[in-house]
Amino acid sequence: MRSASPPSPEHRQASFDDLGRPLAEVAFVVVDLETTGGAPAEGGITEIGAVKVRGGEVLGEFQTLVRPDSPIPPAVQVLTGITPAMVAGAPSAAAVLPAFLEFARGAVLVAHNARYDTAFLAGACRRAGLEEPRHEVVDTLALARRLVGRDEARDHKLGTLARVLRAGATPDHRALHDARATVDVLHALLGRLGNRGVRTLEDLKDFTAATPPARRAKKHLALGLPSSPGVYLFRDGRGRVLYVGTSVDVRRRVAQYFTASETRARMTEMVSAAAEVVPVVCATPLEARVRELRLIAEHDPPYNRRSRDPERATWVKLTAEAWPRLSLVKQVREDAADGAEYLGPFRSARTAELAVAALHDAHPLRRCTRRIPRVPRADGPGACVLAELGRCGAPCLGPQRGGQDAASYGLVVEQARASLRGDAGAALEAGRRRMAALAGQERYEEAAQARDRLDALLRTAERAQRRRPVAEAPELVAARRCAPEPGWPHGGWELVLVRHGRLAGTTVTPRGADPVPHVEALRATGEVVAPPGPGRPGLLVEETDALLTWLEQPGVRLVSLDPGAPPWALPVRGAGWARHRLGTSGTAP
Repeated sequence: MRSASPPSPEHRQASFDDLGRPLAEVAFVVVDLETTGGAPAEGGITEIGAVKVRGGEVLGEFQTLVRPDSPIPPAVQVLTGITPAMVAGAPSAAAVLPAFLEFARGAVLVAHNARYDTAFLAGACRRAGLEEPRHEVVDTLALARRLVGRDEARDHKLGTLARVLRAGATPDHRALHDARATVDVLHALLGRLGNRGVRTLEDLKDFTAATPPARRAKKHLALGLPSSPGVYLFRDGRGRVLYVGTSVDVRRRVAQYFTASETRARMTEMVSAAAEVVPVVCATPLEARVRELRLIAEHDPPYNRRSRDPERATWVKLTAEAWPRLSLVKQVREDAADGAEYLGPFRSARTAELAVAALHDAHPLRRCTRRIPRVPRADGPGACVLAELGRCGAPCLGPQRGGQDAASYGLVVEQARASLRGDAGAALEAGRRRMAALAGQERYEEAAQARDRLDALLRTAERAQRRRPVAEAPELVAARRCAPEPGWPHGGWELVLVRHGRLAGTTVTPRGADPVPHVEALRATGEVVAPPGPGRPGLLVEETDALLTWLEQPGVRLVSLDPGAPPWALPVRGAGWARHRLGTSGTAP
C-alpha cells in the first residue's frame, strides 16, 4: 500500500503558525554582560557570556573576558569577582565585538533586563566604530513579570527566578553562568505559554508588550492571505472599505496590525471595526502602488490619510471665458468643452494662492470675479483700484473708455498661459524685480514673501512639466531588469505599458526569455485610456507621478514611444530652469 504524500504548500490548511516564525525554529542567543557600571555610553564591558539555543538544544557558547577602557570600581570587583589583574591581558571590546556579533548573526538576542545589556553593547560598538546591533530582542524580565506572580516569587531578579523555576544553572554574576541560567529561565517561561496561544516569535513579542486582547482576537483575519506582493483592503461588517495598504508580503504585513508593533491610535480603531481583509495579488511593485492609489480614490477609506480625494486638491485655472482670469478650483473638468488651462495640484489652498499672486506679479490679468461681456458696456462700472495703480489693464472698461482691447488682453493671457505650460522667464524676471525693489527699500520681510510666492509657483510648475510628456503620450513601453527585491518575482524584465499617464498593463518576463513577444502581448491586451484633453493633466495625477518616479529610475529603458507623443524633454526656460536661477532647486518639487 502506497503511503500518501504530504500536502503541497498550496493546498495545506493555513494555521496561526503561518503568521510568524514558530518558536521551535527560532535561534536565540542568550547573552549576559559584566560591566564596570555607570552609563552605557561611558562604562566598559569586562566579560561577555552567551549561549545559542534553538528548539531547546544548545548550539554553542561564547565567553571571553574584556579589557575595559575605564577602571573597575571596588564594589563591582566584589560583586563579580573580576579584578583588574584578570582583565589586564584580555582583548579590548573592539577586538571582541566582531566575533560576538558573528556568533549572534541572524539570531534573536535574549537577556534578563535586556535594555541594560543591549545599551552597553550599542555603546561599545559606537566607541569601536562598529555598526550597532539591530537584532530582535526578547527580555526575560518583562516576560517573567507577565507569567510569575508575587505569590510565587517575591521579585523577578534572575537569581530568584532561577530558584523558583528550578534552573539547572545558578547565576553568580559571571557572564557565562548567568547566560546559562537565563537559558533555563527562558525555557521554563516559554513552557508556561503553551496554553496562552503563544506559538511564534511574533506572538511572544505581542505577549510581552501586552497587546490588547481585542486586537489579538482579530489575528485570524490574516489567515489564508497570500505571502505575495500586492494590495490589501480592510473591510467592516457592511463591506465598507476602511483602509487600503500595500506590501511585498501581504500576509505578514496584515498580521502586524494585530501585534504590539502597531501603535497608531487610528489603526487600533480601524482594526477594532474590521471584519475581513481582502487581498489583491500584483505582479510588480509598481502595479501594487498604482492599484493602491486607484482603490483609495475609488473607496475613499476613512483611515487612509495620504492619497485620499486625489482629484479634490487645489488647482490654479486659467478660465476660458471672454476675458480669462485666474481662479482656484478643486477639480479638473474632464470635458473638452471647458477649454481652460490648469496647473497643479497644489499641496494646499494657501500654496495655490501664493502661486496666483506670483502670476499676477508677472501678468496684469484681471482679478475681479464678475463676468465681463465680450463687448463691455459703455455705461458699466468705473475702473477699480488695481487699474488705477497700473496693475490691471481694465478690460471691463473697453477701449472706448480707456480700457484694454481684446487683442492686447489676449496677448497678456497667452503670456500667462506660457508661464503655466513651459516658459517661466516672465514670472522669474517679475519676481526678481519685485524682490530687488523691496530689498532696496529695506523691506526684507516682504521681499522674502515675494520669493515664497514665486517658489510656490515654480515648484508645482516644474513637477507638472516633468509629468506632461508622460500624461500626453498616447503610449509608451518601458523595461527594467528585475530588481532583487525580497518578495517580488525574479524574472528577466519588468515591462510597463503607459497610456496617457495611466498604467495600462505590466508583466514580468521569464528569465532568459525573449521579451519582444511579451511586449507585443502587453500592448495588445493593455487597458484603453482616453486622452485627458488639451491643457489638462492625467485624471489621476498621483498615478502619473508614481509612473514618472518608476520611469526615472536608473536602468529603465524606453522600449517604444508613440510617434504622436510630445518630445520627452523639459522646456528650455521651464520652471526647473527658473528654480535653478532663483536658487531653490534643492527643494523637492
